[in-house]
Amino acid sequence: MVQRLNAAFHLIALGHTLVDAAEALTEQFGLSRRQAYRYLQQAEKMSSPVSLHEPNIPITFKLPADVIVQLRAHARANNLTIGETVAHAVRAFLAGVGRHG
Repeated sequence: MVQRLNAAFHLIALGHTLVDAAEALTEQFGLSRRQAYRYLQQAEKMSSPVSLHEPNIPITFKLPADVIVQLRAHARANNLTIGETVAHAVRAFLAGVGRHG
C-alpha cells in the first residue's frame, strides 16, 4: 500500500493529470481505475511521500555505460535517487513477471 501511495504522490508531484496518473497506477500495480483514483485522492493531501520502514541493503552490480547514463538522467529528471529509480524499475519488472508466469 505504501508503494502505491508513494507512486501516486510522485505522479502528482511530476504534474501528471489525474487521468494519466490513474492509468499509470493501473498498469504498474494492476489496480482497478477506482482503486487508482483512491490512491490519488489520498496522495493529493500529502506533503511528502510516506516513509518506507523497510531497510535498504547496499548492492553492487555492473551495467553498460549507456544504461547508467539513461538511469542517471531519468533519476535526475524525476527528482529521485538512483536507488529509488532502480527499486521502482525492479518492482515493476517483478510485478510483470508475476503476471506472465
